[in-house]
Amino acid sequence: MNQPSEEEIEEILARVRKLELKAKRLVRESFSGEYQSSFRGQGLDFDDFREYQHGDEIRFIDWNVTARMNTPFIRKFREERELSVVLAVDVSGSADYGSVHFSKREAAAEAAAILGFSALGNGDKVGLLVFADEPLLFVPPAKGSRHLLRMVREILVARPDKGGTAIDGACDFLISTLRRRAVVFMISDFFADPLDKPLGKLARKHETLALEVTDPLEEELPRAGRVVLSDPETGWEVSVNTNNANLRMGYEKLMRRRHEGLEKICRKHGIDLARLSTDRDRLHDLHRMLKRRARKRVR
Repeated sequence: MNQPSEEEIEEILARVRKLELKAKRLVRESFSGEYQSSFRGQGLDFDDFREYQHGDEIRFIDWNVTARMNTPFIRKFREERELSVVLAVDVSGSADYGSVHFSKREAAAEAAAILGFSALGNGDKVGLLVFADEPLLFVPPAKGSRHLLRMVREILVARPDKGGTAIDGACDFLISTLRRRAVVFMISDFFADPLDKPLGKLARKHETLALEVTDPLEEELPRAGRVVLSDPETGWEVSVNTNNANLRMGYEKLMRRRHEGLEKICRKHGIDLARLSTDRDRLHDLHRMLKRRARKRVR
């Protein structure tokens, strides 16, 4: 990866500190409850014995204790609460685009910080995969604020040598690296192909959520006359007349189809999807996604 200058690193560290304060405040005030109610633990841990009651699961009867006490006893369990959460963040060329106050990379880092502090507050471990055209950096799940802040810094500092996006490579890496079932937040603009099979394979092994990071100028073209559009991942450029209504309409239709295609893939594989835009409150969109998940759990 290309390394930033000392001045850029100082600026990045300042942004990390600012993100830390904002994320902790948001988690403390309004987010931790939704996070806790949205994710299950990894399984059940033995807790204690108690006397059998009508309606209890027969399979939980402990026959050794039952024989000693001359009356049926069952094993009690508690949910194993600790989870491993992995933030898989796309830092490809398009991540540095932003037409308003934030770039998509900064929006992704903010979402990662909010989710990370929520996970830590819930006693979970948090890890990171930074990827572009290939996996660039993997930080195994662990606990601690310093650990999380290092990961936020890595999201902001990563500069891949190539600009492309390989969701399939990121999914394959996580499938082969994570031995236990984990919660994976895939944070990307999903300007990549293929998506269907890689995301499906990942969702079968790990609890997967997709956070699509967007920018308003990628949704619709403004009337700005003739402009040069450049693809930061391939370097391809084209000159277009944005005053052409048919061109703008065709572009909007293309982007709408791309979003609808991602939504269809996520529905097919049971992946919760949220869209995070650089020009609006990302906490609101995360709230909505986790509330949907919490409702599913109580059905």
